[in-house]
Amino acid sequence: MGTYREDLYPDVTASGGLGPAMKAAAKLRGCDIGLPPWESDVISIETARGFLSVHTATEERLFRVRVEIIGFAEGVPGFAWEIGSTDDLGLLVEAVAAWREGMPLDELKARFGFLELDEFARALESGEPVSLQWSGLLSSDFHRRQWNLLRRLRTDEVLRNMFPSITHGAVRLRVSPFPLDGTNRQVLVHEPEGDRYEVIRPGMPGAAWVEVPTGELIAYLRAALAEE
Repeated sequence: MGTYREDLYPDVTASGGLGPAMKAAAKLRGCDIGLPPWESDVISIETARGFLSVHTATEERLFRVRVEIIGFAEGVPGFAWEIGSTDDLGLLVEAVAAWREGMPLDELKARFGFLELDEFARALESGEPVSLQWSGLLSSDFHRRQWNLLRRLRTDEVLRNMFPSITHGAVRLRVSPFPLDGTNRQVLVHEPEGDRYEVIRPGMPGAAWVEVPTGELIAYLRAALAEE
């Protein structure tokens, strides 16, 4: 087997991949990182504060840690943001274990100086990431095409409390940021043309796109996201 990332990660190469290397380092330090036994190079760890993923840099030795907050659609990763990076594998697994155990962010930052715990992470810990997510989407030029639809949904007193995200150009509304699977009530709203909408309810049996008249959109979404 060739060296991993051009000899930047000899410990990872020796272990047979990033997953085995992290598990070995965690065992050595008595840490529980919750890594499934089948993980090799694609690292994704479910925690109460989202999915933690670990990736290696190619230009220098760095283990990059990210948090995914909106889940997946058709196998495509949702939005994620990086919370820090380190070249120390032992320090990495200790930080992952501490995050997974729910250590408060202030303590995490004090213990692991490489972590960059931004405003969104703090909002996530407090359980109130919704308003910040709305603001983030509405201030992102990348999502300019969805601004009109986002603004329309946000004006409703019920829908503004849902967690929004963008998936393949459609606006996804979840009842809450977590869990990230189909058990979380959600809808996808697509605006192919101005004032024409298509809606689907992922996870529902026989789910299919349904065209919803403009005047009925808010009521339709409210009903779809209501308690069943």
